[in-house]
Amino acid sequence: MIQYECLTNYRNQDILLRMINGENPNAFKSVLSNGLTVIGRQMPSLSSVAMGIWIGAGSRYETAKINGISHFLEHLLFKGTKKRSGEQLKQAIEGVGGSFNGFTSEEATCYLVKVVNKHTSLGLDVLSDMVKNPLLKEADIEKERRVIIQEIKMYEDLPSHYVHELFGELLWPDHPLGRNIAGTLQSVSSIKRKALLDYWEEYYQTGNSVFSISGNFKKETILSQIEGYFGKIKKGKRKKFLPAKRKINHPQIKLNFKETEQAHLCLGGIGLSRNHPDRYTLELLSTILGGNMSSRLFREVREKRSLAYAIRAESHQQHDTGAFVVSAGVAPERTKEALRVILKELKKIKEKNVSPGELKRAKDFLLGQLTLSLEDSSSYMLWLGSQQITEGRTETFKEVKDCINRVEEQDLKRIASLIFQNSNLKLALIGPLKNKEELFSFLKL
Repeated sequence: MIQYECLTNYRNQDILLRMINGENPNAFKSVLSNGLTVIGRQMPSLSSVAMGIWIGAGSRYETAKINGISHFLEHLLFKGTKKRSGEQLKQAIEGVGGSFNGFTSEEATCYLVKVVNKHTSLGLDVLSDMVKNPLLKEADIEKERRVIIQEIKMYEDLPSHYVHELFGELLWPDHPLGRNIAGTLQSVSSIKRKALLDYWEEYYQTGNSVFSISGNFKKETILSQIEGYFGKIKKGKRKKFLPAKRKINHPQIKLNFKETEQAHLCLGGIGLSRNHPDRYTLELLSTILGGNMSSRLFREVREKRSLAYAIRAESHQQHDTGAFVVSAGVAPERTKEALRVILKELKKIKEKNVSPGELKRAKDFLLGQLTLSLEDSSSYMLWLGSQQITEGRTETFKEVKDCINRVEEQDLKRIASLIFQNSNLKLALIGPLKNKEELFSFLKL
C-alpha cells in the first residue's frame, strides 16, 4: 500500500496559511527584526484574543541532573519581574476578566493569555515582561521548590496518572523522554539558582521561540505591537535535544505494588512520530479502539463486561518517536480478564479490516472534534503555536482533512500489524498485584 506524505514544509517561509476553503488572508506568518517567528489568525467574529509565547525547552532537553528544570522555570516566571510582583502579574490579567496560564511538555514550554480584544496590549505587556525580566529571587525559588515537590508527590499518589509515568520509563529507559516532566524529588531539590539563570539565558531567546496569536485583531497593528513588546528579546539559535533511542524488542512489565481499590494499567508500545506519514492512520486506529463511547474497547470492556469505568486508547507523538497506549482502571481480581479482552481487540483489528462505516465514523469524529475546537481562539492559538515550535511549520485544516480522508481499511490493518507486535508490548501496572510472571503469560498477540 502506498504511504502518503502529508507534510508540507513551511520552514523559513513567510506565507499565508491555507485553511478549510483554500487561501485565507486572515492567517499569517511573519518574522520580527530580531528573528522571533510570529504566527497567527484573525477571527473577527470573536471578542477575544488568545496569545502565547512558546519556548523550545522541555523535559527532553534536560539531563538527569537537572530533570524538571524547564517546569521549575515555568513556575518561577509567574513569581514576579523587575516591573511587577507575582500578585501584580495575576491581577493585571484577571482584573480585566482574562485567563493566564502556562505549561511544560516534553518539547516546549508555553505561557498564554486570553483577554477581551480591547486588552490585547495589556496581554502582550504581561507576557513579554515575564519572559524578558524574571526576577528568579532566591526566596521564590525555595518556596516554589517546595510547591513542585508537593506536586510530584500529589501525582505519585494518583495511580491513574502515575501509571503513565511508569509506562514512559518502559518505552524510553535512561532517556529524557522516559523521565517525569516535573522532575524527581532528588533533582528538583538540587537545582540551584545559577542553573535556572543559565537555562533561562540559553533557551529563552528568539531562535528558540515562537509567538502565536488568534482572535479579533488587525494584522498590521498586532505585528507592530508584538515588535514593540518582544523586539528586544535577545537573538539565538534553535536548541537541539537527544534523539530517541531504539525500542527494546521484547515485551516488558513494570509492576508497582500498591494497596489500591483498582489496578491501573497502561498497555501499548512505541508508536509513530509527529512526522510519520501514517500518523493519522494511527490516530484513526486509536479512535476506533478507544477514542470515544462508540469505540470497540469501551463497548467490550465497559458496556459488555463492566470491567472498567474508564478505558481509553491514545496515540502520543513526539518529533522523532511516539507511543500508543490503552489505559484503564479495573478491579484487581479482574485484571487478567481485562488484559485478555484488550489484547483480543488489538489482535482482531490487525487481522481483519474494519468496516467502511466504522472507518467513516472515526474520520468524521476526528475531523468534527478538530473543527469544533478550532472555533475557539485559545485552541487555534495552541494549534498554531505547538506545531510551529516543535516542527517549524504548520499544517492547515485542509491538509489534515486530506490525510485523514485518504486512509483506507487496509492502511489500518497495515499499521496495526506494525505497532501491535509481541516484541513491542509494554505493560505498566499499579495495584495490589505481585505476580509479574503470571502477567507475562498474558502479553501475547
